[in-house]
Amino acid sequence: MIPDLPFDAESILATLRPWVECESPTHDAAAVNRMMGLAARDLAVAGAAVETIPGRMGLSDCVRARFPHRHRDTPGILVLGHLDTVHPVGTLASLPWRIEGNRAYGPGILDMKGGNVIALAAMRALVASGIETPLPVTFLFTGDEEVGSPATRDLIEAEAARHAFVLVPEPGQSDNGVVTGRYAIARFDLEAVGRPSHAGASPHEGRSAIRAMARMILAIDGMSDADCTFSTGIVSGGQWVNCVPTLCRGQALSMAKRQADLDRGVERMLALSGDQDGVRFSVARGVTRPVWEPDAGCLALYDQARTLSEALGQPLPHRSAGGGSDGNFTGANGIPTLDGLGPLGQGFHTLDEHVLIATLSQRARLFAALLATLGTAGRS
Repeated sequence: MIPDLPFDAESILATLRPWVECESPTHDAAAVNRMMGLAARDLAVAGAAVETIPGRMGLSDCVRARFPHRHRDTPGILVLGHLDTVHPVGTLASLPWRIEGNRAYGPGILDMKGGNVIALAAMRALVASGIETPLPVTFLFTGDEEVGSPATRDLIEAEAARHAFVLVPEPGQSDNGVVTGRYAIARFDLEAVGRPSHAGASPHEGRSAIRAMARMILAIDGMSDADCTFSTGIVSGGQWVNCVPTLCRGQALSMAKRQADLDRGVERMLALSGDQDGVRFSVARGVTRPVWEPDAGCLALYDQARTLSEALGQPLPHRSAGGGSDGNFTGANGIPTLDGLGPLGQGFHTLDEHVLIATLSQRARLFAALLATLGTAGRS
């Protein structure tokens, strides 16, 4: 039975605003830790036993929060989210928190602070109503998802292995859909090393690392096809404009629907390493997210969510999606995972990032229904 719980968009927004205004770009560990502290306090007030797990690799700490349960050692439900964003500190100046019509704006509001807050709102409502979830519930918030989770993958996989289900409140799909699979993603570090010379007096004696990188970027982008895409998103090089640049570095990303296609893409990228016209170009493989293809357990979890959503008056289509999440790890490891449970909106990773306010309450109701019904079979 679906619990009849009140969800008010204004109260959700009241929690969400300080989260959004606590800017937390991945590479600013202190900023992310401030956000972790804010989330930890809200989870503790909601009744959870909260612990901080120290970070590593120069990245932030994590927060794990366990809600009391009489079957606390039973494999339960893991709510998996990240608190880091792509927006640097100071983005609030150009993307301030604001409400315009049916939209709420702010850095990280869609990806994925809005989803984390609706999951918290769902748990708060259940606790306030005295409804014990059939399975114990744990929240795990990490701070490096936007860079591929290099410091937390082992933690995520270990924590998920102790649970029966994983719910990921990443942004919902535009048709009110959820995510039951994600493409494989690989990151690469690029480096070009040339030969210096004076850019004015003897330019032809040098070999420009920037020029070589530019040519290689075009070659990398040109490798994209329907099965595997390639893009270069970060480039830096040179130090003096009057010197032929010796060093240029970059980062590229490849995405594929199937693991075999990504593996072939990785081979093609690594094969680009070598010397040409006096410039040494090297490609090193970085963080990889495995492909997550839905299995029977994942689809059974989705079917339960779809039934609940339809009972609440909302269709719930599903699909595999591009763009990685930490659900890649849990789904690929065979743990029933449902992703894309967060609110709907547009513009994540841009200065137009916003959520549709009405979907905050809608998705909170669905989230609460899942927490209240998963694991009901055989539970007394």
